[in-house]
Amino acid sequence: MIQIAGKPFQQNDIWHTGNEEKMIIHVMNESPTVYSYQTTDELAFELKLRKNIMLGARAMNQSKARFAVFEDSRCNPQYWILTQVGGFQLRQGVEPSEAIRDIYVNSSLYAFECAGAMLIIYYHSVLNVIGELAFNKLFANIYIYSWNADTDLGLTNYYSEKFIPGDVVYFNNPDFDPRFSYSRGENAVVLGNDLYFGHGPGILTERKMIRKLNSRRKRGASQSAYLMNLIIRPSFKKLAEYTSPSRDYYVPKLESAIIEHNESSIPFDRYRNMLSGF
Repeated sequence: MIQIAGKPFQQNDIWHTGNEEKMIIHVMNESPTVYSYQTTDELAFELKLRKNIMLGARAMNQSKARFAVFEDSRCNPQYWILTQVGGFQLRQGVEPSEAIRDIYVNSSLYAFECAGAMLIIYYHSVLNVIGELAFNKLFANIYIYSWNADTDLGLTNYYSEKFIPGDVVYFNNPDFDPRFSYSRGENAVVLGNDLYFGHGPGILTERKMIRKLNSRRKRGASQSAYLMNLIIRPSFKKLAEYTSPSRDYYVPKLESAIIEHNESSIPFDRYRNMLSGF
């Protein structure tokens, strides 16, 4: 359920919400988890960002960007430097907002794996919500590689079987064929109504996504792919603070370590485990 300042949220006619927002509110209100906000503005920001994550996923699905393992990654050299490990490093002198938008505008020049796809969707969605000025100051050193996320995104993993549209989840394929290592799993955006977007498979139901992964299992496989209860969310409340005109964007921050590996399509928690052992 949703609470505003400790009281149950009551939607009224003042709220002009679209279908996506209504679906998100319905799912949250039906959940046994309490989603608490200090103000309606906090809730409105989360709804707007979740909607943009969903729209960003659908836009990527319609784009010409292709799935690729790290060694086959591609990007527009006007905006990005392709690193030796298949990451996209923002080129010096380029505005981060322009580089992120270019992935959608000139999508045929890009190819990347599914963890990076989730980061691109996050950055694109946050840009659309907080605007270029705040975005360019917050994310001045974007490096897209696996789950290497800027700390200001505030990505956190949760464990629940109750997904909210705009969440990122993971389909695990424990018996994947090692010849197709990218089929170890699929990071996917929850679109609601049993639809999920994965970069590569596209928009599929849970059953069809699992069937797709099962077609890439090793010989003699005994375990089916399955949808994990792992959920990834950005820090909606932290990001909402940057919509304030008086917010100082120059607060120093620690850059997270980058773990270079060659495992496409890994889940967020696996990358975090790699970081913890760094």
